[in-house]
Amino acid sequence: MNLIITLAAFAVALGVLIVIHEYGHYLVARICGVKVLRFSVGFGKTLWRLRVGPDRTEWAIAAFPIGGYVKMLDEREGPVAPEEVHRAFNRQSVWRRIAIVIAGPAANFLLAIVFYWALLVYGVPEARPVVAAPEAGTLAAASGLARGETILKINGNPIASWQEVRWQLLQLAVEKQPAQLEVIDAQQRINWRRLDLSQFDIHVLEGDPLLHLGLRLYRPDFEPVIGKVIPGGVAEAGGLRPGDRVTSINGEAVRTWDEVVMAVRSHPGETVRFRVARGQDELEIRLQPEAVPQNGGRFGRIGAAPQIDPDAMKALMTVVRYDVVAGLGIALQRTWETSAFSLKMLGKMVIGEVSWKNLSGPVTIADYAGQSAQLGLGAYVSFLALISISLGVLNLLPIPLLDGGHLLYYVVEIFKGSPVSDRMMELGQRLGLTVLLFLMAFAFYNDINRLLAG
Repeated sequence: MNLIITLAAFAVALGVLIVIHEYGHYLVARICGVKVLRFSVGFGKTLWRLRVGPDRTEWAIAAFPIGGYVKMLDEREGPVAPEEVHRAFNRQSVWRRIAIVIAGPAANFLLAIVFYWALLVYGVPEARPVVAAPEAGTLAAASGLARGETILKINGNPIASWQEVRWQLLQLAVEKQPAQLEVIDAQQRINWRRLDLSQFDIHVLEGDPLLHLGLRLYRPDFEPVIGKVIPGGVAEAGGLRPGDRVTSINGEAVRTWDEVVMAVRSHPGETVRFRVARGQDELEIRLQPEAVPQNGGRFGRIGAAPQIDPDAMKALMTVVRYDVVAGLGIALQRTWETSAFSLKMLGKMVIGEVSWKNLSGPVTIADYAGQSAQLGLGAYVSFLALISISLGVLNLLPIPLLDGGHLLYYVVEIFKGSPVSDRMMELGQRLGLTVLLFLMAFAFYNDINRLLAG
């Protein structure tokens, strides 16, 4: 079932983002008077087609769905009837051609703004920014952060949810800038905590960087009772069942679920002795936690979740909601910040400051699509907005074959006073294809590594 959800969520994401991107090109081309011959979602063999409109534009779905294109009337690609020469793409002014090319990425950014705006106005359920006790030796512990403190502001910026904590600190960590946290404790006392991020290792960005800082989301002291076991996981295979109460691990008494988690995390790949109460019986179950790589180390995981009190969890949730005007402003800001951050990370990859392991391919994107879809519509729409921004940024890179490569040609044309030569464009196409194939191969390699690493 999970696989079906993942594939369906990935297919919908691809369909929406590709159609919006290509429709941006199509719409502006029509506004500029250019004749559109074909609008295709995907490449390769045509699976479905339909001709409509006065120009008999062909709308098609092709076999290979990673991408799409809008084919316009162009004298460089075939003969054009004299009465239609004025509608050819190559006969348009350089400014019109720039507008047509940039419209695709612009449509992706606009889609992200609309999605974020809708979520912010409708209201998004989020975890409150309350911190758990930080692990010893981490930056969070050194700052003095204590269990149960709520983060109110980071460097003067108001914080409404845990997701905002993650986003603000991620940006500061990449730039190695300090973070001044204004917090309030359970007694309503205001304090300030300083996170020194100057030594943050940005090579550990894969996964959750907050864990590397020692920041974890607060959870109440759940009793050490098994609420759920993951099918096929270590816990199920070892015999743990929902309702089992863990009384001790390796002879040490257990009082809370967090103690269970810490014991499991600290014994990756080792045999761990669980004493559990099941009804009137006392059982000893031996498990070997799965070793999961994270932030350069390993932690143990058995695939079990606690029995949760819904009322206790509701108190830790909030609904982030804004009015129409404020929501639009925040949507614009979030889209801009995410776009700038994506470019910044790509730049740091190029100069070697950030590992290329952070580059993701279609397998990872499909996985995230499936995970977000299972979390609910809000999470899935937020995922679509993020990927739409990524697609817009990627297409604006000055690489031939991408929209950014065409824009580069047109900028040269503006200063040169004439179009780039066919020979130069051919060389550029070859270079662009090589670069794109390399990026795709590396992204796919990273995907496979993530799958093998679990």
